[in-house]
Amino acid sequence: MTDRLKMLSWRDVIFVALPSVLLLLVAFWLAASYIKPAPPSRAVISTGSEGGAYQRFGALYADVLEKNGVQLITQPSAGSPENLQRLRDPDSGVDAAFIQGGTALSKADEETLVSLGELYYEPLWIFYRDGVIKDSASVLDLKGKRLAIGQAGSGTQRLAREVLSANGIDELNTTLIESGGFEIAVQLTAGKVDVVFVVGPTQSALVWVLLYTKGIHLLDIAQAEAYTRRFAYLKHLVLPRGAIDFVQNIPPRDIQMVATTATLLAREDTHPALLWLLLQAASQVHAEPGVFQKAAEFPRQATNGEFPVASEAVRYYTNGKPFLQRYLPFWAAILIDRLLVLLVPILAVFYPLFRFAPSLYGWRIRSRIYRRYGELKFLESEVEEAPQRHTRQEWLKKLDDIEADVSHIRTPLAFADMLYTLRQHASLARETIIKRTQAGL
Repeated sequence: MTDRLKMLSWRDVIFVALPSVLLLLVAFWLAASYIKPAPPSRAVISTGSEGGAYQRFGALYADVLEKNGVQLITQPSAGSPENLQRLRDPDSGVDAAFIQGGTALSKADEETLVSLGELYYEPLWIFYRDGVIKDSASVLDLKGKRLAIGQAGSGTQRLAREVLSANGIDELNTTLIESGGFEIAVQLTAGKVDVVFVVGPTQSALVWVLLYTKGIHLLDIAQAEAYTRRFAYLKHLVLPRGAIDFVQNIPPRDIQMVATTATLLAREDTHPALLWLLLQAASQVHAEPGVFQKAAEFPRQATNGEFPVASEAVRYYTNGKPFLQRYLPFWAAILIDRLLVLLVPILAVFYPLFRFAPSLYGWRIRSRIYRRYGELKFLESEVEEAPQRHTRQEWLKKLDDIEADVSHIRTPLAFADMLYTLRQHASLARETIIKRTQAGL
């Protein structure tokens, strides 16, 4: 009997433990089905033409990601239209790309791209040679000239054509030359072209060269504000007098300009950890002040509505870096984050089980004792109502069977008091039987 009091009822343990384990496994499976795999160690970003701003920024992004154990491969392209085409092609292998604002003139039926934010202003620079037009000229005065509007498929050419078209300028009345790059600066100074269109930041090498070239001037777009009303993706900027060089007074007066914004796009199914890294790289590369922007003005959440904003970008611009990545290396933060995704639902199931499993186990032990109580009460009631139905020996035999059954119940020590109380009640029932029946009857 002592051994039975010390031993667990393994049948009850299994009855309680097996469903609990199955429930934990289901919780683990559900959590695992929602957790994303480990972040990739390699990613591809589509940039731009050789020597352009997009390519330079892509190299800076690669340095940031390399420090966090991710290899970022940069793929040159003709410009924003090609970058957008690559992103929309699921077989291109491109994960992210730089896109000039306004490139997505017609959205795909089912857009699968998300915006990670605007990176910097991309002004439209219109340079012309001495004697080509007057200093007070407008875009309309470019009609009939030789205009270099950028390489075929580039964002520069797309924007140039839109601005020219708004002024009634096209191939029928003007010579439009599909050319760009550093060689166009040589052609402009040599008189082979009259006007050059360039889209890019102030740091662009081609822009810098043309700003410092004697005999080359920057067109003042007096109708800049009107362009922003016609094209919602354009912004009105002012290049202040001397902003490029105080000593040489470049530019010699305030210049009205229009600009779009460079945007970082990614596929909707890109791993969230990679998106976080790209956002952090953007903050490190584009946060410095410039001629057109204040410190920390960029990157910022896109507001032009061309593409849906990634949920990671919304959280990043609202709260900054994820909590774990502020204090841990990237790989450690991602590992802990993935483990938490698994542990939280499992703990959510385990805690109630830990609270209620002992109660369920105790209920099963008590239910067996209560069942014998019921048998004992039923026997006692029968003796009280019809003691002559059986002989004393038969009544006692029924009671002995109940007591024998009770003695075989595996009862942990914590429930021993109930067992001893039941045996005391059995003794009282025995006295009742002896009192209500006659010996030998």
